[in-house]
Amino acid sequence: MHADADEPIPDMVEHPIGPELDLHTFRPNEIGSLLPEYFAECRKRGILRVRIIHGKGSGTLRTGVHRLLATLPEVQQFIWPADETSGSWGATWVILQA
Repeated sequence: MHADADEPIPDMVEHPIGPELDLHTFRPNEIGSLLPEYFAECRKRGILRVRIIHGKGSGTLRTGVHRLLATLPEVQQFIWPADETSGSWGATWVILQA
């Protein structure tokens, strides 16, 4: 199936690269490609400690994020829960390989 030539093309959304990524604006099926791409950009910029905000909720997103983090070679370590001032149970710190 192809898009109709008259349909508007959705705008590409640029997200700034910084030491924090809030996953609330993403769909769960986007996480598998989003996190590796985000980590690659962070590493290019020398950002090796990042906070992933997945929220507390039911824990489904957190579990998926942690499962993915455990498979990525660029992830040296991840720490959950984050400390009280950094999101506690709703966030995970990720330490990236240099």
